[in-house]
Amino acid sequence: MDVKKIRIADYNYSLPDERIAKHPLEKRDQSKLLVYKNNQISSDIFKNIDTYLPNKSLLILNNTRVVRARLKFTKATGANIEIFLIEPVEPSDYTLSFSSKAKVTWKCIVGNIKRWKSDDLQLKISGTSTTLTAKMLRKLSEGAEVEFSWNDSSLTFAEIIELCGKVPIPPYLNRDSEEIDSYRYQTIYAQPEGSVAAPTAGLHFTDEVFKKLKGKGIEPSFVTLHVGAGTFKPVTAETIDGHKMHTEHFFVDIKMVEKLWISNEKVTCVGTTTLRTVESIYWLGVKAAMGLLGSNFFVGQWEPYELDAVIKPKDAFKALYDYMRDKGLEALSASTQIIIAPGYTIKSCDILITNFHQPRSTLLLLVAAAVGESWKSIYQYALENDFRFLSYGDSSILFVNK
Repeated sequence: MDVKKIRIADYNYSLPDERIAKHPLEKRDQSKLLVYKNNQISSDIFKNIDTYLPNKSLLILNNTRVVRARLKFTKATGANIEIFLIEPVEPSDYTLSFSSKAKVTWKCIVGNIKRWKSDDLQLKISGTSTTLTAKMLRKLSEGAEVEFSWNDSSLTFAEIIELCGKVPIPPYLNRDSEEIDSYRYQTIYAQPEGSVAAPTAGLHFTDEVFKKLKGKGIEPSFVTLHVGAGTFKPVTAETIDGHKMHTEHFFVDIKMVEKLWISNEKVTCVGTTTLRTVESIYWLGVKAAMGLLGSNFFVGQWEPYELDAVIKPKDAFKALYDYMRDKGLEALSASTQIIIAPGYTIKSCDILITNFHQPRSTLLLLVAAAVGESWKSIYQYALENDFRFLSYGDSSILFVNK
C-alpha cells in the first residue's frame, strides 16, 4: 500500500451530534468498553479492563497534565480576543517556561486576531492586584508569537494561567468549560504540565482499576507527550500526502527505554498519544542503531516510511538505551511528527486502549493501522450499541493485528 496516497474519504463515517459525549459520566470507570480481539467484537464496562490484559504485561500511559491554555482578553473597545497557548518559544523548555517569574513567549492561536493591532492586551486577575499583559511579537502562518508578562514576580507563569486561564475542552463540545472540566478533563496520574488537550484514553482509569491491575502484576509505566491543538486538526487534503502532521514534544527516561528493551511481556499503550510516543522511541532507536541519531531527537512525518532498515524492536530499544547511557542522558527531550496510517506496521504495541475518534482524522487513521479494515465494523458496532464518542466518550481495547 502506498501510504501517501491513502484517500481520507475512505476513513469517514456518519457521527450524529447526539452521539458525541458533551459531559463526562459521573464515575470514570463506568464508561462502556468495546473489546476487539481475534476479529471478534464484544462489550463490557471499563472497570473490568483488568480481565482483558495479560498478567504482568507492560502498561504504558501518557502522564502529561492539561494546562488552562485559553486566555480571554477584552480590549477597551469591547472586542474579545482569545489567546490559546500552543507551545513555548522563549524559554522553549516547558518546565522553564512554566516556572518563569519574569516573562515568557509562546506560539499561540489567536481568536479574532484581525481586531488585535499593535496594542498590548491586559487581563486583570480577579481577586488580586495582578495583571497579565499580552504583546504580539509577530504573526505566523498559523497563529502568532505572543509575549506574556505580569506585575507580580512572586508568581510563576503556571500559577498565573491557573488563576485566569480556562480549561481547553475540545471545540466540538460546543460549550464553555465548566468547573467539572477542571478535574475530569485530566487523568488522575497527570504530572508534568504542557498539554492543551487531554490524553483522553486515560480519563477512564481510577485508583480501583489500578488496584485490580496490580493484582495481576501490572504496574503502570509512564511516558510524557504534550498533546497539541493539532490533534483536532482535520485532514482537508484529498490524500494524506497533502496533510502536514502536527509536531508534538515528548519525554522518556532511560528506565522506560530499558523496560521496553528487556521486557518479554505484551505491551499495552493507553491512548494514541502513548502509541505515537512509543513508536517514535522505536524510530529514535533505529536511528541510533544506524548511527544517524546525533543530537537531533526528532522523528519526521515520513521518516519511518523512508528509513531503509529492518530492526527488531528490542534491538532498537537497546541501541537507544546504549546511546543514552554512553552520553550520560537520564532522559530524552524529543519531538515527533510521525503519521501512523494503514500500511504502517506497529512495532512496539500489542494492545491499544483508546476512545472513539472523529471521522476523517489522523487518529482514526492510526486505529485503522492497528486493526486494519476492522475499524469499520468496530465503529459500526459502537454506533449501533449506544457507545458515546470522542473525548468524554466511552473506551475500547483493541488487540493489534500483526
